Amino acid sequence: MQPQHRPTYPRMLHPGAWWLWALGLAAAASRTRNPVPLLLVVAVTALVVAARKGDAPWARSYAAFLKLALLVIVLRVVFQALLSSGSQGPTVLFTLPELPIPGSTGIKLGGVVSLEAVLRAFYEGLQLATIIVAVGAANALGSARRLLRSVPGALYEVGVAVVIALTFAPQLVTDATRVREAHRLRGQSGGVRSLKRLIMPVLEGALERSVELAAAMDSRGYGRTSDAGHSARRAAGVFSLTGLLGLSVGVYGLLSGTGADWMGMPMLVAGALLSALGIHLGGRRTGRTTYRPDPWAFPEWAVAGSGLVAAVTMFVTAEVAPGSLILASPTQLPPVPLLAVLGILVAALPTVLAPPLPRAAAEETTSTGQREKVAA
Repeated sequence: MQPQHRPTYPRMLHPGAWWLWALGLAAAASRTRNPVPLLLVVAVTALVVAARKGDAPWARSYAAFLKLALLVIVLRVVFQALLSSGSQGPTVLFTLPELPIPGSTGIKLGGVVSLEAVLRAFYEGLQLATIIVAVGAANALGSARRLLRSVPGALYEVGVAVVIALTFAPQLVTDATRVREAHRLRGQSGGVRSLKRLIMPVLEGALERSVELAAAMDSRGYGRTSDAGHSARRAAGVFSLTGLLGLSVGVYGLLSGTGADWMGMPMLVAGALLSALGIHLGGRRTGRTTYRPDPWAFPEWAVAGSGLVAAVTMFVTAEVAPGSLILASPTQLPPVPLLAVLGILVAALPTVLAPPLPRAAAEETTSTGQREKVAA
């Protein structure tokens, strides 16, 4: 009797789901400087990327973003040690030669470096580094070019610019790796001296891709618009601009937590409705069609929802127990906000909920068939 296997449906997850998931984690990281939830967010992104990244060149960009995040932390601590201001704290680590800066700015170059100041700078740098890692996970999991196919017609031009900006860093890493491997095959040594030989091929590759992208966009009729009345275009512009202003004010009110009540969720909802209306009206001017659009099914809802759960639980914790997210003293033992930690752990569910990639599923099927033949 042959063993029964659970059927799987390998496919690429909608890139918008990955970006919503990552933005939820980034929003959660923006509300805390507690190293416990921040490090947990980094661990969750690393786990999901390791389980669900593909073999495309842009899928290897997570390591580059991780290195950038470490560099941000180091620079933040170094700047705090060199450019200090105000109270440093009672626990003195060492003293640097002090060079006073003219003027009454309150900033000094060098001087006393305390443990409290270093830890405070480390926590601030870790917060920004965690947001960078979340964006890097989105770049490694969701193709920005595939995301462009789902952009509404009214935002297509803006979407092209954003996609080019988002794909620059992953493609730059790919080109640098390719050129470095070519130099290594030719017996050329690496190090700082190899940067001169590395820069020109990478820049040349970027220029060639730009020319190819422009030619492809021109051949596909990019910029083609349909006839629309002047009043319709003006209404779409007014609604879109007003909605974007409302979204900006709403996001600021939610992330800062210090504004009035109307600056938070009410303004965010109003801005979203106005933006959707403007996008709908503006989309009538374009005649775009999509070949094989990416489906949005239960896995997409589950992945995007898990990132939203992490953000919501962090916002709730910020209202209920703000002391567990912002440390009163850098030297105190960081508390563990249970609700926020549970929400971040929910964000690790895409390792199971996201569908397997087509290539990974094919390899798994082949290996399973070989094991069955050996067993028979």
